[in-house]
Amino acid sequence: MTPPIDPGPSPWVIPSPVDADPEGPVAVGADLEPATLLAAYRAGVFPMPLRRGRVLAWWSPDPRGILPLDGLKVSTSLRRSTRRHTTTVDAAFEEVIASCADPKREGGWIDRRVRRAYTELHRLGWAHSVEAWTEDGRLAGGLYGVAIGGLFAGESMFHRERDGSKVALVALVDLLRAGGTRLLDVQWTTPHLRSLGATDIPRSEYLARLEDALAAPLPAALGGPPGP
Repeated sequence: MTPPIDPGPSPWVIPSPVDADPEGPVAVGADLEPATLLAAYRAGVFPMPLRRGRVLAWWSPDPRGILPLDGLKVSTSLRRSTRRHTTTVDAAFEEVIASCADPKREGGWIDRRVRRAYTELHRLGWAHSVEAWTEDGRLAGGLYGVAIGGLFAGESMFHRERDGSKVALVALVDLLRAGGTRLLDVQWTTPHLRSLGATDIPRSEYLARLEDALAAPLPAALGGPPGP
């Protein structure tokens, strides 16, 4: 996998989230160009439209959801599921993000703008997908997110078959642990994510961990330098 392409600086100044409203957006407006997205993630901020509308908002919740890489909870049944599936990286990014954007999903927020933006970020080597496949070659589930240094910012996941998204998550965590990733961001925790080991930490702690993670190298499996 080739290293990601630097899109250059963003024309926008990303506000610091340090003193932002714990539940509200840090800012509204700007754009979803690659340089803007990368600057936001490096500042601890991510985009999500307001109320499924056209207004683009930027968020840094307090507390922040993370999944400790040594804290993933893999049940016996999920471990069996991992043996019944194969997993890949970046084999079907557009299909994964299209499935995550399915308008029939409850709470869906991924619109055409977001799909185009992250597909371009994928083309440049910054956004990645992990896919889980059934034994007969059907896409069972997957996830996508953004990798910068030792940060993986998870964006969304989906499943078509039982445990499909969970199998993809197990594969992602294995990949990140092997590559030395230091921070797996899940934005907000949900009961589903908490059942898998996700937890909440104060925003201040997240930002400190983010600074440490950004100083680490990108895993080789995601375009970083090969290991020794």
